Amino acid sequence: MKPRNSRAARFAAALLIAPVALAPMLTPPAHAIIVFDPSNYAQNMLTAARSLQQITNQITSLQNEAQMLINQARNLASLPYSSLQQLQQSVQRTQQLLNQAQNIAFDVQKIDQMFQQKYGNVPMSASDQQLVTDARSRWQNTVGGLQDAMRVQAGVVGNIDTNRTQMSALIGQSQGATGALQATQAGNQLLALQAQQLADLTAVVAANGRAQALQSAEQAAAAEQGREQRRRFLTPGSGYQPGNARMFPNSGN
Repeated sequence: MKPRNSRAARFAAALLIAPVALAPMLTPPAHAIIVFDPSNYAQNMLTAARSLQQITNQITSLQNEAQMLINQARNLASLPYSSLQQLQQSVQRTQQLLNQAQNIAFDVQKIDQMFQQKYGNVPMSASDQQLVTDARSRWQNTVGGLQDAMRVQAGVVGNIDTNRTQMSALIGQSQGATGALQATQAGNQLLALQAQQLADLTAVVAANGRAQALQSAEQAAAAEQGREQRRRFLTPGSGYQPGNARMFPNSGN
């Protein structure tokens, strides 16, 4: 029994020694060992975060620059609407009515010439027929002036509808302007519309003033001519000459 126990003891000792003998064979090489450094890891993460923040800032800066360029392009964009042609046509219509003034036009030299001929002092040597002709001419000038004033008024009233349409369009363009230039151009066109309306108002005032001036001049000339005719009527010899008159020239008596 003793030899058998000694063999078992040696076998057990061999089993205990085997892992120790095999341990050097299972140890990994030094270069394959992974060492985790918390401080180095934190530093790397901080560096990556800073780099990401810089990239984000650069992207934001580029976006801001792109938006600034877009805004500049909008500010430089021209207004795609113009009321100039319609306003010019309205002014031309009113100007044509003024140019069609009858007998005495809106011209300083012609006015001076006409007043010297028709509205000056009644010549003492003028015949009765000439006095009647001159009076009728002045009356025609007055009537023509009144008609011209009414035609100008009608033309200005006709422009109101066009002005209303243009004003509505320009206000819409101003409210929908995409940039400073478009808003400024819309404002300038609104000022042009206002100037055209003031021009129409000036034309009406001028036409009415012309009609009133002709009427007053006719009355003044008529008063002067009446005095001359009364003087001729009361002048002995060349005034009223009595004579025979036949009441029934076609009768048989």
